[in-house]
Amino acid sequence: MTRIEDYALVGDTETAALVGRDGSIDWLCLPRFDSPACFAALLDDERAGAWRLAPVGAGPATRRRYRGDTLVLEQEWDTPDGTVRVVDLMPPRDGLADVVRVVEGVSGRVRVRSTLRLRTDYGQVVPWVRRTPTGVRAVAGPDAFHLDTPVPLHGEDLSTVGEVEVGPGDRVPFVLTHAPSWHPRPRHVDADRVLEGTVRFWDDWLEDFTFAVDPASPAAAAPGRAERWTAAVRRSLVLLKALTYAPTGGIVAAATTSLPESIGGVRNWDYRYCWLRDATFTLQALLGTGFVDEAAAWREWLLRAVAGDPAKLQIMYGLDGARRLQEYELPWLAGYEGSSPVRVGNAAADQFQLDTWGEVLDGLHLGRSAGLETDDTAWDLQKALLDHLEGHWRDPDNSLWEVRGERRHFVHSKVLAWTGLDRAVQAVERFGLEGPVDRWRRTREEIHAEVCDRGWDPDRRTFTQSYGSRGLDAATLLVPQVGFLPWDDERVVGTVDAVQRELLRDGFLLRYDTAAEGVDGLPGDEGAFLACTFWLADALHGIGRTGEAVATFERLLGLCNDVGMLSEEWDPRTGRQLGNTPQAFSHVGLVNTARHLWQPPGRPRPAPDAGAPGAPPRPGPRRHGRARPRRRLARARPPARLPPPVPRRRGRRAPAPATAARTGRRTRRTRTRRGP
Repeated sequence: MTRIEDYALVGDTETAALVGRDGSIDWLCLPRFDSPACFAALLDDERAGAWRLAPVGAGPATRRRYRGDTLVLEQEWDTPDGTVRVVDLMPPRDGLADVVRVVEGVSGRVRVRSTLRLRTDYGQVVPWVRRTPTGVRAVAGPDAFHLDTPVPLHGEDLSTVGEVEVGPGDRVPFVLTHAPSWHPRPRHVDADRVLEGTVRFWDDWLEDFTFAVDPASPAAAAPGRAERWTAAVRRSLVLLKALTYAPTGGIVAAATTSLPESIGGVRNWDYRYCWLRDATFTLQALLGTGFVDEAAAWREWLLRAVAGDPAKLQIMYGLDGARRLQEYELPWLAGYEGSSPVRVGNAAADQFQLDTWGEVLDGLHLGRSAGLETDDTAWDLQKALLDHLEGHWRDPDNSLWEVRGERRHFVHSKVLAWTGLDRAVQAVERFGLEGPVDRWRRTREEIHAEVCDRGWDPDRRTFTQSYGSRGLDAATLLVPQVGFLPWDDERVVGTVDAVQRELLRDGFLLRYDTAAEGVDGLPGDEGAFLACTFWLADALHGIGRTGEAVATFERLLGLCNDVGMLSEEWDPRTGRQLGNTPQAFSHVGLVNTARHLWQPPGRPRPAPDAGAPGAPPRPGPRRHGRARPRRRLARARPPARLPPPVPRRRGRRAPAPATAARTGRRTRRTRTRRGP
């Protein structure tokens, strides 16, 4: 079975596909990230749905790469008969989702085979297929798939197969379009044209991004390091953009469900939703690299999602802010390498996680500090959240790790409750907002005193995972990042040392010891958690051990696969990526740690809010002292297929596509705007 690190991603900012080195698309949900998969071989085998396009009889591709800073994937095979290239992409939406694959002859003459095995509803339903003048149409319930190609197609073993021989300069397209089954046949897609438009879309999005490396920073201390780190950050930003659901601005935690945290284990979860836990870290990454529009869209999604009764705040929501994420199992899928059950939905949405209130308040404060526009209702919402937090911060919870054991008084949760109150106090003191600041100050100090008393182990000189426990938690590394204690406090240094001593495995950090005290209520273990290891690098840099921080960061960069992707976890024993992929939390960690290490030793350490006085300046191109906002395309869903939008250059109107005059169809004007 294909290893997790052997997959690459193509996507259109509304869904995404995983493509293996063997040329097989093994995972794709249409039309959204959280829709049922039509290709689910990732969690079983090809009988659950896949689309392989590769030379006849060939194995893995000889080499692969993305075309520049895009999500256009190129894979090449060197065969005894010659060399052939397959280009994969999903163009930005114009109302319908397309998967475009182009076979390009490079040298010699190579025979290429396409095997399309559509299986809707996570591999359970075989669609009805009929021929069309340009290919085939497959229908199953609400879904219709149109495969257009000049290659002759035929049915074989409940799949659609075609073969073609290509030579130097030959280009053969395969275009798979998804549409509601009751819609008329979609318009023809010109593969070369949408390829050009997709490259332009991604190039335009990242064209001005630069990261100014201070000559005195660790990034400049070794030849080639700054370039290597910059390339990793650029790829991470592209992947974060790919995981953004463009219509709402929500960012999914990953593109997949049920990739295991331990091969053969039961810790298999659905990550195709938006976690509030990620809010502050994501905003730090986007604002710190100048992507203001994306940050604003994420902040606006956050405000919409949490609106309502503060007592019913969830830890995660659907792409559009939906609350009901009922968890159920798919028994007909064997799971990745036999790791079952396969789950859809996530029952952790119903958990009580105290830290969520603090993370939401911290994220909204970060947006305020950065000058993101908002209205008065946002502060009214935050005051309602604060009222609930004040009344419930003493309650035990399930922690940010969503443990399924009994609730406890987790130290990180209490620290984030303190963070929420602290940001409220800052809102009054720094921004002149109204609120009972004296009461908030008293509650803040009460939480601080309790955590330092009940969450501190004086014998081992460390904060513990929960009050009175012996276990440790990597999340306590965030104590100084949120401003609860200064970086040079002996309790911070002691916690960093203890966490390294007890949770480090071959240079990578566990979240916590799964066997300790039965804390999470689940059998088995898990791999090292990559986001936590990025936090360790931040903490080491924060306490002045920058050499160790750089070494840790370099080890983490070494885990990226050949196209720059990271999953959730790493198994040091087998040297394999584990968990859902690509993982937004891991790539956010990469971007933020790079930002911190790009500053020289002696500069202010990672600040609790990016807009605080003395915080490190934001990197990237400047205009009047601020990072230049990245423009996003406004999106609409037209009633019929239109050409993909042409990215608008700043200060001038995008030209109409050349094909518009030929087809006689009116082109949609694009414009840039803030927000989703």
